[in-house]
Amino acid sequence: VGGPKKDMNVLMSLNNNGQAITLSNQLKDKGAIDGPSLAKLVAKKEREYTFAQTFPTGTHAMWLYYWLAAQGINPLKDVKTITVPPPQMVANMRVGNMDGYCVGEPWNNRAIMDNIGFTAVTTQDIWTDHPEKVLGTTAEWVQKNPNTARAVVAAILDAGKWIDASLANKQKTAETIAQKAYVNTDTEVIVARMLGRYQNGLGKSWDDKNHMKFFNDGAVNFPYLSDGMWFMTQHKRWGLLKDHPNYLEIAKKVNRIDIYKQGATAAGVALPKSEMRSHKLIDGVVWDGKDPAKYADGFKVKA
Repeated sequence: VGGPKKDMNVLMSLNNNGQAITLSNQLKDKGAIDGPSLAKLVAKKEREYTFAQTFPTGTHAMWLYYWLAAQGINPLKDVKTITVPPPQMVANMRVGNMDGYCVGEPWNNRAIMDNIGFTAVTTQDIWTDHPEKVLGTTAEWVQKNPNTARAVVAAILDAGKWIDASLANKQKTAETIAQKAYVNTDTEVIVARMLGRYQNGLGKSWDDKNHMKFFNDGAVNFPYLSDGMWFMTQHKRWGLLKDHPNYLEIAKKVNRIDIYKQGATAAGVALPKSEMRSHKLIDGVVWDGKDPAKYADGFKVKA
């Protein structure tokens, strides 16, 4: 907002799954340990409850809003939402600045290890194999550097394939990104959820087959048009877009499937049969990209 605006391109998805929503131990003490019990507490209106996301239009805001709304909580009216950078989430919760947050790892597991919060829901429980981070560039850069763009896609496909190939490779990845130059955290905080070994801070432990994926035979990385369109439907739902855009046309302009296909061919990675995909989300509503305007307007809880 207020900064220079440039047309952007999405060249590929980098990962699926692996984020979560953390609630504070103070909420647990009041009996709010999941969606339904949180909705009951918020409905009492004893005070204003505050939830944090990392950027108002970003994925964490959308997962947070979607989950709250699925419980009947309007994220724009029934609670207060604030923007906090990921590394500052735990510190802000520790001093009571918010009651919950949605963020990537390791900041959900960190809250459990520091005994200040617990995992109420993982984002893969909101939408299994949801799109998460992307490789984004300016449209101008791709236009000027198509060969480099293709080469970067191919290189990242190789890297994702390597990460997903074994638990040892995931362990090595976790050790690398935990270093001071990157995420700057303890390896053990990041490695468990990288390996899909979850505990929620309420006594439950499980192995999650839908944990963070980086390759999955290329299924993770394809920049599906329907994924791009979904985020636009949520921006419309929450009033970030005033009118319905031409969802498909914009997705085709932004998601450079042509560049991805060339990079994937160079890396020997298979392509999916369709540029769209279908999923059922946590509230039972199916998203398939076929009628985005109807989908966006069809939610009971919206702006």
